[in-house]
Amino acid sequence: MENDFPLINLEKLNGEERGATMEKIKDACENWGFFELVNHGISHELLDIVERMTKDHYKKSMEERFNEMVAEKELEGVKTEVNNIDWESTFFLRHLPTSNISQIPDLEDEYRNLMKDFAGKLEKLAEELLDLLCENLGLEKGYLKKAFHGSKGPNFGTKVSNYPPCPTPDLIKGLRAHTDAGGIILLFQDDKVSGLQLLKDGEWIDVPPMRHSIVINLGDQIEVITNGRYKSVMHRVMAQTDGTRMSIASFYNPGNDAVIYPAKALLVEKEQKVYPGFVFDDYMKLYAGMKFQAKEPRFEAMKASAEANVKC
Repeated sequence: MENDFPLINLEKLNGEERGATMEKIKDACENWGFFELVNHGISHELLDIVERMTKDHYKKSMEERFNEMVAEKELEGVKTEVNNIDWESTFFLRHLPTSNISQIPDLEDEYRNLMKDFAGKLEKLAEELLDLLCENLGLEKGYLKKAFHGSKGPNFGTKVSNYPPCPTPDLIKGLRAHTDAGGIILLFQDDKVSGLQLLKDGEWIDVPPMRHSIVINLGDQIEVITNGRYKSVMHRVMAQTDGTRMSIASFYNPGNDAVIYPAKALLVEKEQKVYPGFVFDDYMKLYAGMKFQAKEPRFEAMKASAEANVKC
């Protein structure tokens, strides 16, 4: 199954294989919720520097803090499964609508500038991908970007994570199973230490680490806008006993006040809207307490809330 993992060569969109490549993207969105991109336009040199500096920063500024957290929570010698904590060391960078990069402590200026540059390239790639999705769905170009815009533009941010070696990987997850709440996620992951898995047809499948690739996955908002044609997928990170896994996940999400609802063009005549309409920020408030649960109750809660508002 891992060998079937959708691998998309973006360069092929520029030649006679465009049709076949668009078909592969469509199949990946409909049947996987994930795909891996190569020749995506972000230079290998930039990716190498991002990886080196991210790993250096973890060693210098975060490793000790992580080890203190492990000692304090007595996670080193656990004997039973731990379900309320993740074996990960993270920090968050916000890029849009405003940036917080200058306020993050312990970052060297060179690293700050690098991550700003990297984020700009990922933002452009996210918008390109959203337009490819629109094309496959028969939506006008720019529809998804506009749907995400709200009054201040999209939310765009990066979660920088390291997953250090874990002595009891059978008892603690690197990151517990969840779907992503937002729009489209672009992941630059370690190509030597694996760990990311997605749930497909009831089986956990490894997302293969590949040098210089960007892994794409779809969040809950794409599922709502496509009325379920494309689905967000449960995924998790398994802790490993050897090596520290680096993961840089950038989330291109709707703006807080963006109103998300199924695209009219995707509703077949007489077909009921399966998904509710809601304000993205309301969904995020709900998600905060239900992240590690199935997504369906979240959609149901938003539907119930929308119906209650109509009655009021």
